[in-house]
Amino acid sequence: MENNLDIKGLLGKRIKELRTERKLTQEKLSEMVGFGQRTLSKLERGKTFITAEHLAKLLTALDIGIEDLFNFGYLQEKEILKEELINAIRDEKVDIETLYRIYKSLI
Repeated sequence: MENNLDIKGLLGKRIKELRTERKLTQEKLSEMVGFGQRTLSKLERGKTFITAEHLAKLLTALDIGIEDLFNFGYLQEKEILKEELINAIRDEKVDIETLYRIYKSLI
């Protein structure tokens, strides 16, 4: 059975989301957790996994429980929506000018 769930990517996005919500820089969070900023960058981009030791420190640094860290189902939904919109634009299934006006009215 094939599993298309990108755990590393979703976990990375969630770590970045939690870090930025707390107004922490990569430098500050990596210092709090005890690994290099480059490692944190790779984690946030979904290029590597976190060790169990660093996971415990990350949870403490962000003041969250493990269930909060792995609560990223909605991030996957966002990616699906984004892909669907991109495909609709590329396949010219939507009027790009109307879509742009809607976008501008929201920001």
